[in-house]
Amino acid sequence: MASPEMPSRTLVEIITAKRDGALLAREEIARLVEALMSGELADYQMAAWLMAVFFRGLEDDETVALTEAMLQSGRVLDLASVPGLKVDKHSTGGVGDKVSIALAPLVASCGVFVPMVSGRGLGHTGGTLDKLEAIPGFRTQLGADEFARIVREVGCCMIGQTAEIAPADRRIYALRDVTATVECIPLIVASILSKKLAEGIDALVLDVKVGRGAFVKDLMSARVLAESLVRVGARAGKSIVALVTDMDAPLGVAVGNAIETREAFDVLAGEGPADVVECTMCLAAEMLLLGPGSARRGASARAALGCDRQRARGADGGAHDRSARGRRARRGESLALGGGRARGRRGIAPRRLRGPGGRARHRSRRRGHGRGADARRPARGSGGGHLRRQETRRSRRAR
Repeated sequence: MASPEMPSRTLVEIITAKRDGALLAREEIARLVEALMSGELADYQMAAWLMAVFFRGLEDDETVALTEAMLQSGRVLDLASVPGLKVDKHSTGGVGDKVSIALAPLVASCGVFVPMVSGRGLGHTGGTLDKLEAIPGFRTQLGADEFARIVREVGCCMIGQTAEIAPADRRIYALRDVTATVECIPLIVASILSKKLAEGIDALVLDVKVGRGAFVKDLMSARVLAESLVRVGARAGKSIVALVTDMDAPLGVAVGNAIETREAFDVLAGEGPADVVECTMCLAAEMLLLGPGSARRGASARAALGCDRQRARGADGGAHDRSARGRRARRGESLALGGGRARGRRGIAPRRLRGPGGRARHRSRRRGHGRGADARRPARGSGGGHLRRQETRRSRRAR
């Protein structure tokens, strides 16, 4: 005689179960997400569940279920019209992290398609979309068909998370930001992968930041996050590589949307701060290795990238040209690049970027050399991802 089925739990009982440390079934997590999107579950109830997850955690099966529920809440982009493998990159967030702006056209110029759904600032970190919107006329909200067309014609495209892409994640993402549940590994994993799997990509490179300016403060937790992302992504049938990179100090010398965008284009022009260049090259090399025809390995992948950065100084422009084509395709300010300074390099003309209403320079009270910087301090000074009109710049050398 078959045993009777257990009665299904109500939404409040699902929240209570996780508060008490119980495992939730795939159907229960899907029910929770569906109820949030339909209005049956209030924001404050989802906030309670998020806090329960923050303290109790999720097992891998639960994390996969949450990822799939958020993914299925919207549209999965169809990039079948784009030939070959599609590879994306994602950073878990840091201070001064403008790598994506340089990396996408650099990798595309080497023959790998890069569709990228980027985010806004979360907590103390700035968002790639906020930085891109410092370029006059740059549109970050594109329809799925236009997104696919630009990827196919240009080789890369960065857009914001639209209403079509994992809308449940947008709701949960906003709640996490105001309920102190950002630094929760299962929620980070589900948020990242639900967006990335919705892009229609084949492979993904992850930049897991660790240190004072990251959401993950210690190396052990960063490794746990990296391994969780790779493990859950593999179960979704994607090729995923994760790198753990330092975020004790800000990346580069600029913190703030307009000046970070300028610094990213310096990298495309064959220049830029050494730490930004190194991080960009490491991640780009991994993307090339996941892409088509990746018989070239390690050093040769980096050599191809290095050659393209050198081409940026010449007439054809390489990755620099890809970036300009991408901006023109979405009516971004074509003169945001060019008008270079001394030495004829292709820098960004500062007047072409939407800068802050005012700037403040903080000078050291004594002479010397800086030995380090707490990444959160300049982030707070620039307003993190929230006060977009403020900008800060730190100096490598105290004056």
